[in-house]
Amino acid sequence: MTNTDDDRRPKYQRIADSLREAIQSGEYGPGDRLPGENELMAAHGVARMTARQALSVLKDEGVAESRKGAGVFVRSFRPLRRRGIQRLAQEQWGSGRSIWSADIENRTLVVDQVTVSEESAPEGVSQVLDLAEGETVCVRRRRFVLDEKAVLLATSYLPTSVVAGSAITQEDTGPGGTYARLAELGHKPVHFREEIRSRMPTRDEAAQLSISAGTPVILICRTAFADEGRPVEINEMTLDAASYILEYDFDA
Repeated sequence: MTNTDDDRRPKYQRIADSLREAIQSGEYGPGDRLPGENELMAAHGVARMTARQALSVLKDEGVAESRKGAGVFVRSFRPLRRRGIQRLAQEQWGSGRSIWSADIENRTLVVDQVTVSEESAPEGVSQVLDLAEGETVCVRRRRFVLDEKAVLLATSYLPTSVVAGSAITQEDTGPGGTYARLAELGHKPVHFREEIRSRMPTRDEAAQLSISAGTPVILICRTAFADEGRPVEINEMTLDAASYILEYDFDA
């Protein structure tokens, strides 16, 4: 980029870019404190609002995070590599392993919020699951926390007629999770479809994931199909975009 282009950028953006370059070069490492507003004001001859905007850019990108009363620090959380194909292989959940074990290596994963209920199916869910009029669904809502950082919100919908009385209606679905239980019920998933898009978070999503309103979220909607193409689960996931790398590894 030329100096002319640089000059056209707002001052706060130029400061943010210089800080980002310093982080990428290793001048500031994970967990290091970045220059505060007063330091940036003095170094760049700008107003406090400009310095604050520069730091906000890095926070919105997920590069930095605020610590109350301490300042702004380079984010130390290591992004999670989500292996989209390997994690859903039957050999994974069919052997009693969590699909998350394909992603997290030796890191600590906790599901710190779980609710399970029987509800009327939303119209879109009812259509995809091909439910009869008035048929209800089992709804499983969870929040996943990795290394003490909330990274994912997930809501699964399954036909009540399929899962009633099974461990799927309990908070703990047991080894192999929902897909292993579906297999035991005679509805083994044999095909998956995932749709991916991105947007800015709602206020509730930002609060649950502890992210700023400027950090985007990734939305993944997965549908699981049993034999003969019958859809048996819809899982709507909201991911903190700054916490993930989506990996898809397959042959040509």
